[in-house]
Amino acid sequence: MTTSSETRKLVVVTGASTGMGASTARELARRGFHVLAGVRRDRDADAVRSAGIEPVILDITEPEHVKAVAARVAADSRTLHALVNNAGVQVNAPVEALPMAEWRRVFEVNLFGHIAVTQALLPALLRSRGRVINISSIGGKYAMATYGAYAGAKFALEAVSDSLRREVAPLGVQVVVVEPGGVRTEIAARGIATANDLAARMTPEQDERYGGLIRANNRLMASGTASGLTADAAARVIARAVTARRPRTRYTAGRDAALIMSVGRLLSDRTVDRILAANLRRHHPKEAMA
Repeated sequence: MTTSSETRKLVVVTGASTGMGASTARELARRGFHVLAGVRRDRDADAVRSAGIEPVILDITEPEHVKAVAARVAADSRTLHALVNNAGVQVNAPVEALPMAEWRRVFEVNLFGHIAVTQALLPALLRSRGRVINISSIGGKYAMATYGAYAGAKFALEAVSDSLRREVAPLGVQVVVVEPGGVRTEIAARGIATANDLAARMTPEQDERYGGLIRANNRLMASGTASGLTADAAARVIARAVTARRPRTRYTAGRDAALIMSVGRLLSDRTVDRILAANLRRHHPKEAMA
Protein backbone atom coordinates (compact mmCIF):
# COMPACT_ATOMS: atom_id res chain seq x y z
CA MET A 1 0.00 0.00 0.00
CA THR A 2 2.72 2.48 0.95
CA THR A 3 5.08 3.65 -1.78
CA SER A 4 8.39 5.41 -1.47
CA SER A 5 6.99 8.44 -3.30
CA GLU A 6 4.11 8.80 -0.83
CA THR A 7 6.46 8.96 2.15
CA ARG A 8 7.86 12.18 0.73
CA LYS A 9 4.47 13.85 0.46
CA LEU A 10 2.38 15.96 2.82
CA VAL A 11 -1.39 16.02 3.16
CA VAL A 12 -3.26 18.66 5.17
CA VAL A 13 -6.55 17.50 6.72
CA THR A 14 -8.73 20.09 8.44
CA GLY A 15 -11.19 19.19 11.18
CA ALA A 16 -9.10 16.18 12.18
CA SER A 17 -9.92 16.07 15.90
CA THR A 18 -12.62 13.40 15.61
CA GLY A 19 -14.87 11.60 13.17
CA MET A 20 -14.11 11.49 9.46
CA GLY A 21 -11.20 13.89 9.81
CA ALA A 22 -9.39 11.81 12.42
CA SER A 23 -10.11 8.60 10.50
CA THR A 24 -8.88 10.16 7.27
CA ALA A 25 -5.66 11.30 8.95
CA ARG A 26 -5.05 7.76 10.23
CA GLU A 27 -5.86 6.17 6.87
CA LEU A 28 -3.54 8.49 4.95
CA ALA A 29 -0.74 8.03 7.49
CA ARG A 30 -1.16 4.27 7.10
CA ARG A 31 -0.67 4.74 3.37
CA GLY A 32 2.62 6.50 3.96
CA PHE A 33 1.74 10.19 3.82
CA HIS A 34 2.85 12.68 6.44
CA VAL A 35 -0.43 14.20 7.60
CA LEU A 36 -0.70 17.68 9.04
CA ALA A 37 -3.89 17.19 11.04
CA GLY A 38 -5.75 20.39 11.81
CA VAL A 39 -7.20 20.51 15.33
CA ARG A 40 -8.52 23.39 17.41
CA ARG A 41 -7.27 22.50 20.90
CA ASP A 42 -4.11 21.14 22.49
CA ARG A 43 -5.99 18.20 24.02
CA ASP A 44 -7.22 17.24 20.56
CA ALA A 45 -3.63 17.39 19.31
CA ASP A 46 -2.53 14.94 21.99
CA ALA A 47 -5.34 12.56 21.05
CA VAL A 48 -4.61 12.48 17.31
CA ARG A 49 -0.79 12.55 17.38
CA SER A 50 0.77 9.28 16.16
CA ALA A 51 3.23 7.93 13.61
CA GLY A 52 2.78 9.89 10.41
CA ILE A 53 0.30 12.33 11.97
CA GLU A 54 1.51 15.75 13.08
CA PRO A 55 -1.24 17.82 14.69
CA VAL A 56 -1.34 21.53 13.95
CA ILE A 57 -3.58 24.05 15.69
CA LEU A 58 -5.95 25.17 12.97
CA ASP A 59 -9.24 26.97 13.36
CA ILE A 60 -10.01 27.62 9.70
CA THR A 61 -11.90 30.81 10.59
CA GLU A 62 -8.76 32.32 12.21
CA PRO A 63 -6.51 34.02 9.60
CA GLU A 64 -3.39 33.66 11.76
CA HIS A 65 -3.93 29.90 12.05
CA VAL A 66 -4.32 29.63 8.28
CA LYS A 67 -1.13 31.61 7.70
CA ALA A 68 0.72 29.40 10.18
CA VAL A 69 -0.23 26.15 8.45
CA ALA A 70 0.77 27.62 5.09
CA ALA A 71 4.14 28.60 6.58
CA ARG A 72 4.54 25.09 8.02
CA VAL A 73 3.97 23.59 4.57
CA ALA A 74 6.33 26.08 2.92
CA ALA A 75 9.09 25.23 5.40
CA ASP A 76 8.93 21.49 4.65
CA SER A 77 11.14 19.91 2.01
CA ARG A 78 8.36 17.47 1.11
CA THR A 79 5.77 18.38 -1.50
CA LEU A 80 2.14 19.02 -0.61
CA HIS A 81 0.12 16.31 -2.32
CA ALA A 82 -3.38 17.22 -1.14
CA LEU A 83 -5.56 19.45 0.99
CA VAL A 84 -8.61 17.76 2.50
CA ASN A 85 -11.14 20.44 3.50
CA ASN A 86 -13.12 18.47 6.08
CA ALA A 87 -13.82 20.87 8.98
CA GLY A 88 -17.48 21.64 9.51
CA VAL A 89 -20.39 22.32 11.83
CA GLN A 90 -23.98 21.18 11.57
CA VAL A 91 -26.70 23.63 12.54
CA ASN A 92 -30.37 22.81 11.91
CA ALA A 93 -33.21 25.26 12.37
CA PRO A 94 -36.04 26.66 10.26
CA VAL A 95 -35.04 29.57 8.03
CA GLU A 96 -37.37 31.91 9.93
CA ALA A 97 -36.01 31.00 13.34
CA LEU A 98 -32.25 30.78 12.76
CA PRO A 99 -30.53 33.98 13.99
CA MET A 100 -28.42 35.77 11.40
CA ALA A 101 -25.33 35.33 13.57
CA GLU A 102 -25.77 31.56 13.25
CA TRP A 103 -26.21 31.80 9.47
CA ARG A 104 -22.92 33.69 9.29
CA ARG A 105 -21.14 31.22 11.59
CA VAL A 106 -22.20 28.24 9.48
CA PHE A 107 -20.98 29.89 6.30
CA GLU A 108 -17.73 31.01 7.95
CA VAL A 109 -16.88 27.44 8.93
CA ASN A 110 -18.46 25.40 6.14
CA LEU A 111 -17.55 27.65 3.23
CA PHE A 112 -15.37 30.72 3.80
CA GLY A 113 -12.90 28.87 6.03
CA HIS A 114 -12.35 26.26 3.32
CA ILE A 115 -11.79 28.97 0.76
CA ALA A 116 -9.26 30.69 3.04
CA VAL A 117 -7.24 27.50 3.56
CA THR A 118 -7.43 26.67 -0.15
CA GLN A 119 -6.18 30.13 -1.11
CA ALA A 120 -3.31 29.86 1.35
CA LEU A 121 -2.17 26.42 0.14
CA LEU A 122 -2.83 26.73 -3.59
CA PRO A 123 0.68 28.03 -4.37
CA ALA A 124 2.15 24.85 -2.87
CA LEU A 125 -0.41 22.67 -4.65
CA LEU A 126 0.31 24.38 -7.96
CA ARG A 127 4.00 23.66 -7.54
CA SER A 128 3.36 20.00 -6.75
CA ARG A 129 0.45 19.56 -9.19
CA GLY A 130 -1.52 18.31 -6.20
CA ARG A 131 -5.21 18.23 -5.46
CA VAL A 132 -7.98 19.74 -3.32
CA ILE A 133 -10.54 17.40 -1.74
CA ASN A 134 -13.66 19.21 -0.54
CA ILE A 135 -15.92 17.27 1.82
CA SER A 136 -19.46 18.17 0.92
CA SER A 137 -22.60 16.14 1.70
CA ILE A 138 -25.78 14.85 0.12
CA GLY A 139 -26.98 18.13 1.66
CA GLY A 140 -24.91 19.81 -1.05
CA LYS A 141 -27.47 18.56 -3.60
CA TYR A 142 -30.72 18.19 -1.63
CA ALA A 143 -31.78 20.52 1.18
CA MET A 144 -34.20 19.03 3.70
CA ALA A 145 -36.36 21.11 6.01
CA THR A 146 -34.31 22.84 8.75
CA TYR A 147 -31.11 22.33 6.70
CA GLY A 148 -31.19 25.77 5.07
CA ALA A 149 -27.92 27.09 6.49
CA TYR A 150 -26.01 23.80 6.41
CA ALA A 151 -27.15 22.82 2.93
CA GLY A 152 -26.79 26.38 1.69
CA ALA A 153 -23.10 26.37 2.60
CA LYS A 154 -22.65 22.89 1.09
CA PHE A 155 -24.43 23.90 -2.14
CA ALA A 156 -22.04 26.86 -2.31
CA LEU A 157 -19.04 24.61 -1.65
CA GLU A 158 -20.11 22.41 -4.55
CA ALA A 159 -20.28 25.47 -6.83
CA VAL A 160 -16.92 26.80 -5.65
CA SER A 161 -15.43 23.35 -6.25
CA ASP A 162 -16.71 23.30 -9.83
CA SER A 163 -15.37 26.77 -10.50
CA LEU A 164 -12.00 26.05 -8.90
CA ARG A 165 -11.68 22.76 -10.80
CA ARG A 166 -12.14 24.56 -14.11
CA GLU A 167 -9.65 27.25 -13.13
CA VAL A 168 -6.80 25.02 -11.97
CA ALA A 169 -7.18 21.87 -14.09
CA PRO A 170 -5.13 23.47 -16.90
CA LEU A 171 -2.45 24.16 -14.26
CA GLY A 172 -2.26 20.55 -13.16
CA VAL A 173 -4.26 20.71 -9.91
CA GLN A 174 -7.26 18.43 -9.49
CA VAL A 175 -10.33 19.31 -7.43
CA VAL A 176 -12.52 16.53 -6.05
CA VAL A 177 -15.76 16.62 -4.07
CA VAL A 178 -16.72 13.83 -1.63
CA GLU A 179 -20.42 13.63 -0.77
CA PRO A 180 -21.12 11.45 2.29
CA GLY A 181 -24.55 10.40 3.44
CA GLY A 182 -25.13 9.40 7.04
CA VAL A 183 -21.86 8.77 8.88
CA ARG A 184 -21.57 7.53 12.46
CA THR A 185 -19.67 10.47 13.95
CA GLU A 186 -20.15 12.98 16.74
CA ILE A 187 -21.31 15.74 14.39
CA ALA A 188 -24.93 14.52 14.36
CA ALA A 189 -25.15 14.42 18.17
CA ARG A 190 -23.70 17.92 18.32
CA GLY A 191 -26.14 19.00 15.61
CA ILE A 192 -29.10 17.67 17.59
CA ALA A 193 -27.92 19.46 20.73
CA THR A 194 -27.54 22.70 18.77
CA ALA A 195 -30.97 22.26 17.19
CA ASN A 196 -32.55 21.82 20.63
CA ASP A 197 -30.74 24.89 21.93
CA LEU A 198 -31.94 26.98 18.99
CA ALA A 199 -35.46 25.60 19.35
CA ALA A 200 -35.53 26.70 22.98
CA ARG A 201 -34.95 30.27 21.79
CA MET A 202 -37.85 30.32 19.35
CA THR A 203 -40.90 32.44 20.01
CA PRO A 204 -44.09 30.62 21.07
CA GLU A 205 -45.50 31.23 17.60
CA GLN A 206 -42.41 29.75 15.95
CA ASP A 207 -42.51 26.78 18.30
CA GLU A 208 -46.11 26.14 17.32
CA ARG A 209 -45.15 26.25 13.64
CA TYR A 210 -41.91 24.30 13.77
CA GLY A 211 -41.57 22.47 17.11
CA GLY A 212 -42.87 19.14 15.79
CA LEU A 213 -40.74 19.47 12.66
CA ILE A 214 -37.57 19.99 14.69
CA ARG A 215 -38.27 17.01 16.95
CA ALA A 216 -39.00 14.81 13.94
CA ASN A 217 -35.86 15.96 12.19
CA ASN A 218 -33.77 15.22 15.29
CA ARG A 219 -35.14 11.67 15.36
CA LEU A 220 -34.48 11.25 11.66
CA MET A 221 -30.93 12.55 12.07
CA ALA A 222 -30.24 10.18 14.95
CA SER A 223 -31.70 7.24 13.01
CA GLY A 224 -29.74 8.04 9.85
CA THR A 225 -26.51 8.39 11.77
CA ALA A 226 -26.98 5.12 13.67
CA SER A 227 -27.46 3.20 10.41
CA GLY A 228 -24.86 5.16 8.47
CA LEU A 229 -21.34 4.52 7.27
CA THR A 230 -18.54 4.25 9.81
CA ALA A 231 -16.02 7.07 9.91
CA ASP A 232 -13.30 4.61 8.87
CA ALA A 233 -15.30 3.54 5.80
CA ALA A 234 -15.87 7.16 4.83
CA ALA A 235 -12.15 7.80 5.31
CA ARG A 236 -11.33 5.08 2.80
CA VAL A 237 -13.45 6.87 0.19
CA ILE A 238 -11.64 10.13 0.94
CA ALA A 239 -8.28 8.34 0.72
CA ARG A 240 -9.29 7.00 -2.69
CA ALA A 241 -9.92 10.57 -3.84
CA VAL A 242 -6.50 11.56 -2.48
CA THR A 243 -4.57 8.68 -4.04
CA ALA A 244 -6.36 7.76 -7.29
CA ARG A 245 -4.15 8.43 -10.30
CA ARG A 246 -7.10 9.92 -12.19
CA PRO A 247 -9.75 10.73 -9.55
CA ARG A 248 -13.35 11.33 -10.43
CA THR A 249 -14.68 14.84 -9.89
CA ARG A 250 -17.13 13.49 -7.29
CA TYR A 251 -17.38 10.50 -4.98
CA THR A 252 -20.37 9.51 -2.87
CA ALA A 253 -19.77 7.80 0.47
CA GLY A 254 -22.44 5.40 1.68
CA ARG A 255 -25.32 3.57 0.02
CA ASP A 256 -27.82 6.23 1.05
CA ALA A 257 -25.79 8.93 -0.68
CA ALA A 258 -25.38 6.87 -3.85
CA LEU A 259 -29.12 6.08 -3.97
CA ILE A 260 -30.27 9.63 -3.30
CA MET A 261 -27.87 11.11 -5.84
CA SER A 262 -28.82 8.67 -8.60
CA VAL A 263 -32.58 8.57 -8.05
CA GLY A 264 -32.95 12.26 -7.20
CA ARG A 265 -31.78 13.31 -10.64
CA LEU A 266 -34.74 11.51 -12.22
CA LEU A 267 -37.45 13.09 -10.07
CA SER A 268 -39.20 16.45 -10.12
CA ASP A 269 -38.85 18.88 -7.22
CA ARG A 270 -42.44 18.20 -6.11
CA THR A 271 -41.85 14.45 -6.11
CA VAL A 272 -38.71 14.87 -4.01
CA ASP A 273 -40.68 17.13 -1.67
CA ARG A 274 -43.32 14.41 -1.16
CA ILE A 275 -40.72 11.70 -0.57
CA LEU A 276 -38.83 13.77 1.99
CA ALA A 277 -42.06 14.79 3.74
CA ALA A 278 -43.24 11.18 3.93
CA ASN A 279 -39.90 10.06 5.34
CA LEU A 280 -39.95 12.83 7.93
CA ARG A 281 -43.58 12.12 8.85
CA ARG A 282 -42.59 8.71 10.21
CA HIS A 283 -40.48 10.46 12.84
CA HIS A 284 -43.02 13.04 14.00
CA PRO A 285 -44.06 12.73 17.66
CA LYS A 286 -47.34 10.86 17.92
CA GLU A 287 -49.02 13.75 19.70
CA ALA A 288 -48.17 16.01 16.77
CA MET A 289 -49.80 13.56 14.37
CA ALA A 290 -53.07 13.39 16.31
